[in-house]
Amino acid sequence: MKQNYPFYLKLSCVLISIVVLGFLAIIGEQIFVPMILGLLVAILLTPLSRFMEKRLRFPRSLSSIVASLLALAIIGGVIYGISMQVAKLSNDWPQFQKQFITLTDDLQSWISKTFGVRRKDQLEYLNDTAKKSISTGTAILESALKSIGYILMLTGFTFLFALFFLLYRTHLLKFLIASFTESYHKTVFEVVHSIQFMVKKYLVGLFLQMIIVTILSLIAYTIIGVKYNFMLAVITGILNILPYIGIFIALVIGALITFATSGISHVLFIVIAIVVIHAIDGNIVMPRVVGSKVKINSLIVIIGLVIGEMLWGIGGMFLTIPVLAILKIIFDRVEGLQSWGFLMGEDDEVPVFKSTFDKYFQMKKAKLKSNEISDSESESVE
Repeated sequence: MKQNYPFYLKLSCVLISIVVLGFLAIIGEQIFVPMILGLLVAILLTPLSRFMEKRLRFPRSLSSIVASLLALAIIGGVIYGISMQVAKLSNDWPQFQKQFITLTDDLQSWISKTFGVRRKDQLEYLNDTAKKSISTGTAILESALKSIGYILMLTGFTFLFALFFLLYRTHLLKFLIASFTESYHKTVFEVVHSIQFMVKKYLVGLFLQMIIVTILSLIAYTIIGVKYNFMLAVITGILNILPYIGIFIALVIGALITFATSGISHVLFIVIAIVVIHAIDGNIVMPRVVGSKVKINSLIVIIGLVIGEMLWGIGGMFLTIPVLAILKIIFDRVEGLQSWGFLMGEDDEVPVFKSTFDKYFQMKKAKLKSNEISDSESESVE
């Protein structure tokens, strides 16, 4: 017999669960972020590992190691290419200072003419601001060094987790199935298979989208004549993964670096190029390459991005959509949570509880039809 609990008890359990999960997510950031990233990388590398096992007759351990090392080598090559251009960027620092001084002088003249603020008062304010900035310079440098160390540690642990997920993927699947009663074995297997299929398709589409945006950006930056075009193109392609805000961050970074190495006209061309590339990506590349593999509405995505940033920073924002996709697949398959899966989906999605909607629309059609018949009868009588 199914027991019905009071609403306040259900609500209390849900709220307590959310608070506990949020607390665990915050204190476990250093383990959860690389673990989830490693799981996504392992799902992406599973076809390559299976190919080496079936066609090349590699053992599971060797195929997992080779697949992980290949992916790590590709990412390492991209990071090396970017770091070389970042090192060259430091040579343009004097030019950036010169352009900044010129821009500041023009801005001071404009403020003096428009608002009547004397240049002497402006210089005093700038000097006070500069002293405060210098006092925090050491803290900023320490924070930057910590960020670099965190990225290196995150990359290392991500591929370590990916290696072990590839190595023990069958064992982990058996554990998940064994954790439920026999009546749920088929459902658990379907959920795991759906998650693997959808996430793999989505990640492949996202990777192709990133490559296309990077190539388009590289072509545009080369035509404009921007220095460090490869670095800016890769940054634009990577940040484009973040919905809504990624392209804005790429635009700001591109404008600042272009301002440091070129003129204002190049900055204007960079802004126009990024806006055009974003329009092409949103209307042509995204629908055809990524498509509707992950049907999540924009409201849920925005909420997920905010929560992801609050919990895990930038890493949480990158994990938002894959995690939401996994949750939606689970909600759609579990009875009692299907309404939440429908809430996360698009407006044109057919709900799991379709029979209720069918009955409603059938009654509505029957009522309209009866009204039409009565109207035609009244016209014939007249």
